[in-house]
Amino acid sequence: MEEAGVFLGRLLEELPCSLEPGCPLPATPLSRRVTVEELHGESLELGQRLLADRTAPPGLSALLCQAALSQLLLQDLSPFHCPQEDNQEEPLVLLESEGVQRLFLNQLIDVARTWHRKVPELLLPSSSPSPFLHCSVHAIKNTRRKMEDKHLALAHFNQLFGIKEGEHCAYYAVFDGHGGLDAATYAATHLHVCLSKQSTLHSDAASAFKDAFRHTDEMFRGKARRERLRSGTTGVAVLIQGQQLTVAWLGDSQVLLVRQGQAVTLMEPHKPDREDEKQRIEDLGGCVTFMGCWRVNGTYAVSRAIGDFDQKPYVSGEADCSTTQLSGDEDYVLLACDGFFDAVLPSEVPQLVLEALQTPRDPEEEGLPQQGAPDQGGEVLPESLEAVGQRVARTLVSHAKAAGSSDNITVMLVFLRPLEQLQAQPSTSGKAPDH
Repeated sequence: MEEAGVFLGRLLEELPCSLEPGCPLPATPLSRRVTVEELHGESLELGQRLLADRTAPPGLSALLCQAALSQLLLQDLSPFHCPQEDNQEEPLVLLESEGVQRLFLNQLIDVARTWHRKVPELLLPSSSPSPFLHCSVHAIKNTRRKMEDKHLALAHFNQLFGIKEGEHCAYYAVFDGHGGLDAATYAATHLHVCLSKQSTLHSDAASAFKDAFRHTDEMFRGKARRERLRSGTTGVAVLIQGQQLTVAWLGDSQVLLVRQGQAVTLMEPHKPDREDEKQRIEDLGGCVTFMGCWRVNGTYAVSRAIGDFDQKPYVSGEADCSTTQLSGDEDYVLLACDGFFDAVLPSEVPQLVLEALQTPRDPEEEGLPQQGAPDQGGEVLPESLEAVGQRVARTLVSHAKAAGSSDNITVMLVFLRPLEQLQAQPSTSGKAPDH
């Protein structure tokens, strides 16, 4: 609670008492216009981005954004309605994003002011998730002209959506865009929001994920039609509910579970040359041809994706899912795009991670905190959990690049056990058993 109070005080000192019309916003909205449904995801993204830039505790950030969005949705939003366009096929309410997000940020400031006067019980440390769900991410553009990957880590999923019943949930996702960043950004902004609204979330997470992917694809179709967008994105997402791990995916981004130093296969990526995918496409009247790589109708190198509407239904928006019960001996979950997995075999991952965990850090290594340096008494300070995890993620990305990957590379590690336990493991061959 003390940490929350200190942050809230600092936030209120930095932000004005009210963001008046004409005053520049402290963070830029993703879109110029949004539907009422899109407002949920875009507001939460804007609020979390603003707070993360100010190093807000993640749990506090989730609770602040949820409270501010709840207040926003009680307001009269009609002053922000955009004029109907003459060529619009059907009536659709669009909101002017800057104005409505100004209102959202003012609600966030009001909540912060109220909580700073009296920190509520919901900010007690007992409401925090397991400390072992530590997440480390590293992403690079590599040799590509643009970075089209997006990722999202939400250890405080329940708090962000005001979910009070059921198991604690944590959500992690990686999206690999192609033809632009729009689809990947859209999926990273809205998929988890769609998931939170599914009635089967707590009873059947796999079904909830499938519906969420399908609905996100349909939502993006509307935006793509309005704004003449042509991009697409693969995606892999993980939901951890207590001791249940649910994986959902479209395309060739992948997730890997490592248990006691051994890689466990949870999924098979969607690629056009996969026999069942090839048959599905041909049954629909399409074809799979080799043009440097296997492509759907000579175009996309993925057979399932959000977006790519010029090749629907051949490029399917239907996600696949798998569910695994966690027994407590799992080490970590790795999510990554094909820029990683096209260059690194899943069986190589456990040994690469173990070596990175057990290798002493080079104090001169660029971009990492100066942990482990002697203090004034001459003793060596231990590396922080964040620094160790970040070093592991960087090592995996560097290995993929050295192995020949020229694509964007994103690696996300979700550690399920304390790093000290993982560092003590013996070397392993990393053989990948079947799930």
